[in-house]
Amino acid sequence: MAALALQRLAELRVAQRNEAWARSQGAKEYGQKHYPLFFVLHPSWMLFTLLEGRRREESVRPLALSALLLAQPLRYWVIRSLGRYWNTRILIVPGGKRVRRGPFRWLRHPNYAVVALEIAAAPLAVRADRAALAYTVLNAALLLLIRIPAEEAALREYAHQAD
Repeated sequence: MAALALQRLAELRVAQRNEAWARSQGAKEYGQKHYPLFFVLHPSWMLFTLLEGRRREESVRPLALSALLLAQPLRYWVIRSLGRYWNTRILIVPGGKRVRRGPFRWLRHPNYAVVALEIAAAPLAVRADRAALAYTVLNAALLLLIRIPAEEAALREYAHQAD
């Protein structure tokens, strides 16, 4: 979990740089009210995975660990495909085009698919089954009921304004 936490902190720095660039281009932000939920969900997921996993004396589950490791290049493929547009907020840059390369050729929201895989796989790898179940459900609710609809609404509004 320490490596995953360090990875997330490094990614936040990239996201902040990209956010600053987007705002300098006149980006409009959407979904600000739900944004703090991510800063509760992700650190608590890591903490509860660590706490529950430490109590287990069984070995790591190789299949879940493999899934977690597989998610990492997928995650960076998403970040690379979005380039400067990748950040942790919903920012629409005027004149920007919707990214349709990389994994976006097949999925509308590949980053969320990768995060869902990580949120399930990391706790399962260390036998933190309750954390895997609880955070998979919480993440799915946040994404499906709040975040993705907010993102889609922002994209529709932007497309409507661009017409």
